[in-house]
Amino acid sequence: MHTPLRICLALAAASLMAQPKLQFEVATIKPSAPIDQAKMMAAMQAGGKVPIGATITATRAEYYYLDLRTLLTYAYGVKPFQITGPDWMSGTRFDIVAKLPEGSAKADAAKMLQSLLEDRFKLVTHRTTEEHPVLAIVVGKGGAKLKPSAEKPVPIDEEAPLKPGEMKLDGPDGPMRGKVNVDGANISSIIDMGLKGKMAYKLNPAAKSIRIDFSMTTLSGFADMTTQLLTQLGGGAGTRRIVDMTGIEGNYDASLEISLADMMAMAKSAGIDIPGTAQSASPSAGVASDPGAGGSTLPEALQSMGLKLEPRKAPVEQFIVDHIEKAPSEN
Repeated sequence: MHTPLRICLALAAASLMAQPKLQFEVATIKPSAPIDQAKMMAAMQAGGKVPIGATITATRAEYYYLDLRTLLTYAYGVKPFQITGPDWMSGTRFDIVAKLPEGSAKADAAKMLQSLLEDRFKLVTHRTTEEHPVLAIVVGKGGAKLKPSAEKPVPIDEEAPLKPGEMKLDGPDGPMRGKVNVDGANISSIIDMGLKGKMAYKLNPAAKSIRIDFSMTTLSGFADMTTQLLTQLGGGAGTRRIVDMTGIEGNYDASLEISLADMMAMAKSAGIDIPGTAQSASPSAGVASDPGAGGSTLPEALQSMGLKLEPRKAPVEQFIVDHIEKAPSEN
């Protein structure tokens, strides 16, 4: 190698190594206060700000009532099922309020949150890729029976005013908008994921079912959102991931009525302990765990779309937490 070229490469490498970490100008971390459920529901219905989740701009980042595992998803762009770390990470919740340096971009907040977690919680991590059991959505013998969307999804317009009852959400995958309706024991929500489409859920305790409506949604987006729903039902991050292995592109509309007992059983089959539920058959067996439950099993619902759910193994990137402190250093 010519000497001038060698010198240039050495200088470039040294420059990269010397680049400082992106950091918040100032940040406070406090344990979260208990949530007042009545106030939270009232705020949701009124379209006000809910003290849960992340709100990020080019000047300020707020993370409210989030556990360390969830904070990692915002900082490193990983999904909860990818994270391996101490169980207690999902316990204590924190409120973080931070100021970004002048001239920062909203996208810089993730790197700054990484620095904050590494500095204040002494976080040490590494990544690896391993084969893990998954539930794969594949095409059935008779071929797929999907309804193409008449419309195309559009990106979230972050500057657009919120509609009545609508909330602005900053998810690990980007901006979203959501709305929650509470009518007694009936709870419904709709999430606009921008280019990934829209997904709506309606919990009907009387019918013991969950109705899922998705529109302009990719099969990959459907798989991701269903995985998140199972995780929420199970109350943990160990849910077996549902992945799209159909190879089908495009955006589709569909409505599914799924047994609540079956969804709970699927979450439990992934090793999540859900109080008050009994161990059920494999979720791919196509038998609801509660004979009195309304709706069908998820495999049966997929079958009506010409799809099926199969246990498989797939390479999944794992985010390993080697060390993390339970409490941050002082503000």
